[in-house]
Amino acid sequence: MPIVEISDRTLDEAARLLRAGQLVAFPTETVYGLGADATNGAAVAAIYAAKGRPQFNPLIAHVADTEAAKRHVELTGKAAKLAKAFWPGPLTLVLPRCADCGISELVTAGLDTVAIRVPRHPIARDLLRRANVPVAAPSANLSGHVSPTTAMHVAHDLRAKVAMILDGGPTEHGLESTVVEVEGRSVMILRPGALTAEQIEAVAGAPVGRAYDAGERPRSPGQLVSHYAPHAAVRLDATAVAAGEALLAFGPTPPVAVGPMFNLSRRGDLVEAAANLFAGLRELDKPGVTCIAVSHIPNAGLGEAINDRLKRAASGR
Repeated sequence: MPIVEISDRTLDEAARLLRAGQLVAFPTETVYGLGADATNGAAVAAIYAAKGRPQFNPLIAHVADTEAAKRHVELTGKAAKLAKAFWPGPLTLVLPRCADCGISELVTAGLDTVAIRVPRHPIARDLLRRANVPVAAPSANLSGHVSPTTAMHVAHDLRAKVAMILDGGPTEHGLESTVVEVEGRSVMILRPGALTAEQIEAVAGAPVGRAYDAGERPRSPGQLVSHYAPHAAVRLDATAVAAGEALLAFGPTPPVAVGPMFNLSRRGDLVEAAANLFAGLRELDKPGVTCIAVSHIPNAGLGEAINDRLKRAASGR
């Protein structure tokens, strides 16, 4: 499980490993992804095995550019408009697969749609160009655990289950991509993320719907009720901190905490809070901490995605 610095040599080797059916973890602008050749069913199955991820939960296919996406999905109408505005970037589109799509049905969990995106991170895009295959890449962590925003987070969760970890430093957004399903004129957010609903509505030209919960079968990653969870319990909207609790704070005047505390943003900045969310949960999730109390976080803008992750982290705990 080597963590390696970025160079032409290590990127070429990572691309070779992907084409050979191995797993490679790499940075994106959102979180670190656990990559495998999306056209290789055995390689994709290795993702599910490494993460302990249920195979009814679909994966996102990553491609180098819009033209590559068009080889796998039907990209027209409002979907094409959104892609033009936000690709490369933290937008995943759920679209009908082409007849000659080539992407393994393990990636799509048997659905007739593909979740696909063009990442903006220069390392991710360089790797995708060198590999020259679509890469299925969920977050590079154990299923249901806190998503990784550094190479060391990946190493802590997956250890020897991955052939190589490309170290690109901390990720920019710290939240996964926003997942949007486009059907005709209808635009539905299936998972809130690094792009806000307001940004998507401005391009779509109409209000967007929301369908964050999976029901019996997820249509998108990130829809399971319990997800993104530390080992400690999570308590939301805390106004006081009990003995034995750690505090995940937000803003300049958090509750008094006698135990560990991590402030997502002392300035009350939701962009900064989103970038720090998963690192903060991991920092507080230590022996002796039975519960992480979380300060109230406004639900506007990126707060919608932050609160979605925290609600799933707290579910059933």
